[in-house]
Amino acid sequence: MALTGIEIFKMLPKTNCKECGFPTCLAFAMGLASGKAELAACPYVSEEAKEKLAEASAPPIRPVKIGMKEGEKTIGGELVMFRHDKTFFNPTLMAALLTTDLSSSDVDAKIDNFAKLQFERVGLNLRPEMFAIKDVSGDAGKFTALVKQVMDKSDAALMLMSDKPEVLKAGAEVAKERRPVLYAATPENADEYGKLAKELDLPLVAKADDYETLAGLASKLTGMGLKDLILDSGSRTIKQALQDQIVIRRAPLTAKFKPFGFPTVTFPCEMTDDPMQETLYAAVFIAKYGGIVVLHDFEAHSVFPLLLERLNIYTDPQRPMIVTQGIYPLNNPDENSPIAITTNFALTYFIVSGEIEGSKVPTWLLIMDTEGLSVMTAWAAGKFVGDAVGMFVKKSGITEKAKTRTLIIPGYSAAISGDLEEELPDWKILIGPREAAHIPAFLKSL
Repeated sequence: MALTGIEIFKMLPKTNCKECGFPTCLAFAMGLASGKAELAACPYVSEEAKEKLAEASAPPIRPVKIGMKEGEKTIGGELVMFRHDKTFFNPTLMAALLTTDLSSSDVDAKIDNFAKLQFERVGLNLRPEMFAIKDVSGDAGKFTALVKQVMDKSDAALMLMSDKPEVLKAGAEVAKERRPVLYAATPENADEYGKLAKELDLPLVAKADDYETLAGLASKLTGMGLKDLILDSGSRTIKQALQDQIVIRRAPLTAKFKPFGFPTVTFPCEMTDDPMQETLYAAVFIAKYGGIVVLHDFEAHSVFPLLLERLNIYTDPQRPMIVTQGIYPLNNPDENSPIAITTNFALTYFIVSGEIEGSKVPTWLLIMDTEGLSVMTAWAAGKFVGDAVGMFVKKSGITEKAKTRTLIIPGYSAAISGDLEEELPDWKILIGPREAAHIPAFLKSL
């Protein structure tokens, strides 16, 4: 049972050093108890206390690490039901299904497609991460060959699936360095699969068809010494599977029910043969609350919107995405190049900079700190107004880089042009397009 803040406080050094980021040890203890602080933040806590406090500082849903060729991905570790309460930390992994009845050339084509599915968005590289490799023949040779092919030609995380322990073990030994997920322990094979996962120190999926059986299976596996479990509720209809995700998420968060304190895996690929419907189901489980979502295949037109949905859900809603204030040279500008300005909201910056780069017109782009607000919101909040913008331009250092004294402001901030002309009497203020797509034509017309 989790410790209270006062119980935690009694085991802390009580130095009130503030190095943990909290004003007092009591405040830090309360943060630990509520899941808003990490025990590692205290530099003076004793090893004995660390051991006793591990339960209090651990998230109610265990984080499970899955390897890639370079680095690793984490699922689970969540603290809340709703992202506006705090944030979600570890994004859903998206997996494509590969089976042993596929030809080598078909597998190569899917791996090549996987490598190409990388998208730049707000300065981030968005991509799927995983393959689920399924044995459909019971042939250990075919299974290990497929695993090796994927290992050699991709950097993907892996989930290995077989109902034959000897086949699963053969594949796992080939892929052990990448720490694959083993699928799946059931009430019937729990002893054998649990022993295999413990022997190889790999994450294991526990699968059962009802809550009571799944809880019992998870308890049995943890009793065998396994810590890294992933839960599969067995449901293959969207209504029941969605209900299962909510129940499994809520149980450890609100009722401290430890058998369900693990991330989940869902299988939209087994719920429908319609690719569009499968994408919609995947979108549901990214939002509620899949740790891994397995699809038949990856197609750009379905993967891209799922990646964007995931990005939005796993972005901290209490912290706007921002870029650093400053001068950004685009397309190698010189002292005669035009000067434009916008806010430091990341989406605004990357859209505007992308359109400027696409225009091929050398341009100086000034980014002003508006605390991550968009142009219209920053203007309404009084953070992107004439006097403030004028003051920033004067202090930015742009006059040392460019002779140009023409400033292009966003079309949506046209109202500040008069005040800006008073603040910058030696400058000409141009009102740019309201829509970013019109920026290239505007710049070329200057």
